[in-house]
Amino acid sequence: QVQLVESGGGLVQAGGSLRLSCAVSGSIRSFVAMAWYRQATGKQRELVASITSADSTYYAASVKGRFTISRDNAKNTVYLQMSSLKPEDTAVYYCSARPSLVRDWDWGQGTQVTVSS
Repeated sequence: QVQLVESGGGLVQAGGSLRLSCAVSGSIRSFVAMAWYRQATGKQRELVASITSADSTYYAASVKGRFTISRDNAKNTVYLQMSSLKPEDTAVYYCSARPSLVRDWDWGQGTQVTVSS
């Protein structure tokens, strides 16, 4: 099982920026995909952004143009750059990885992001 450790969360004012990092225990170069999800209190977990091994990206409509997902294969780390943050971005953010098509997704423990108005 792959270990994932998120960091970079915190409290920020609306309009501010944060960069989340996800350090992965394995080599992510060949991973099928990496993703960031979030879960707000009382809501279901939702996909925020994903990136494939071919660097194809996907963004939820609510974050498109404000968030950027990227990967550094040399550091086995995936990032989520978040800008123009809004109070509705407040949630626990989870990093997820799918090492191969025959394996399920692995998850990190989550990092709290709180955006004050």
